[in-house]
Amino acid sequence: MKTTLFLFFSIVLLLGCSKDKFNNNNPFLPNYAFSIDLNTSLPSYTNLKYAGNSIKAYPTNGPAKGIIVFNTGSSIVAYDGSCPNQNITSCSGLSIGGSNASCPCGNENYSLFTGQAPGKEYPLKPYRVDVNGDVIRVYN
Repeated sequence: MKTTLFLFFSIVLLLGCSKDKFNNNNPFLPNYAFSIDLNTSLPSYTNLKYAGNSIKAYPTNGPAKGIIVFNTGSSIVAYDGSCPNQNITSCSGLSIGGSNASCPCGNENYSLFTGQAPGKEYPLKPYRVDVNGDVIRVYN
């Protein structure tokens, strides 16, 4: 009996564990299933090779306001292009300025290094990023 209980709880524990603790839930922004490859050897994306540079891209079937991809100097990060603390509207698209993203509707400024804005409940919505040579893959 003890062996059966031990085996049962071991299986439940193993099945309940996730290797990927990635969480990008936000009540204002839907979860899109998308993937986009950005080749940094192409002129449109070459700036991503250098620290402090960012681009806005629009993946097929991706976020309505696109994605922001940023080179922090030590890694590449990607965020949803919509303001994370409000519903998607005509003015909820983030604009990029240096290492910040600004929301025109609420005058919020988010750091592209951390995704945070002072005093705001939700940070920028992150997406997964894989870098393989010159290709940056952003996906959800």
